[in-house]
Amino acid sequence: MTSRLRRLTHLRSVRVLTLVVALSVAAFNAERLPSLSLLPIAVGMLPWIVGKYVLCPLRWHAISASGQTRRWHLRVYAESELIGMLSPAHAGADLWRAHKLHATAGMDRPSSFAEVALDRLIGAVALATFVLIAGATLPPQVLLAAVGIASLVLTVALVVRRKRPGLLAGRPRPPMRALVHGFVLSLGYQMTVMCLLLGGLAATGNSLSPLALLGVFGASQVAGIIPGIHGAGPREGALVAGLVALGVPFRAALGAVSITAVVAWLPALLIGGVCLLVGRHARHHAPAPITG
Repeated sequence: MTSRLRRLTHLRSVRVLTLVVALSVAAFNAERLPSLSLLPIAVGMLPWIVGKYVLCPLRWHAISASGQTRRWHLRVYAESELIGMLSPAHAGADLWRAHKLHATAGMDRPSSFAEVALDRLIGAVALATFVLIAGATLPPQVLLAAVGIASLVLTVALVVRRKRPGLLAGRPRPPMRALVHGFVLSLGYQMTVMCLLLGGLAATGNSLSPLALLGVFGASQVAGIIPGIHGAGPREGALVAGLVALGVPFRAALGAVSITAVVAWLPALLIGGVCLLVGRHARHHAPAPITG
């Protein structure tokens, strides 16, 4: 699967299609936007960019056994975000990161997928914790999903450890301080997501209590399990429905969710696209290995 993904990313037609799909989704959302004030969404977007493209890759770096630098994790994470936004359930992002761990960092495939899964698990636990700390009511589906995912990962890990003890030998367990560090970084990222949502809502001239918004945000993450393209999927639909249930007019709720989806494409195209182009240029101009 990862070798196929690598071949696809090298095809010019795939790169062009990626750009066309990204711009089409952005245009689709932009057409639904009512009259908006750009300043609130710009203010909310800035901390979110830091959270998505700095805190999240640093969380991955904190628990990583790849031996790669922070800069490497920042670059690969940005690349994976652009690929993930174009794939159902954001799955392409995880495949790309696992591929880079195997192809560039030299990690075996089971260990690379285990590392990406651990990073995702830390993010899921931090999301549930963030909602609970804020004092909001956690939707039962969110709690069940978090417990189910954690139980599944733990069960698979125990089975692999018992049946194939040498399979994950190339991926040592991270120390507890690294897990705590990653967890704290993930909590910080959740705060920046709330800033983006509040900025999108303020851009429509409406406002909500951050605590009320937390419950809607948590429910939307459950809907996000269903595959869909970023900006036009079940997660966005759940957010709109939740905002309307809290008293936000439907057109304003649709505009708030749409603008947050639109602005998410901008750093993905800029940061992720540039990283992919730079990486491709570096591979193209790398000196050929000397053979005896």
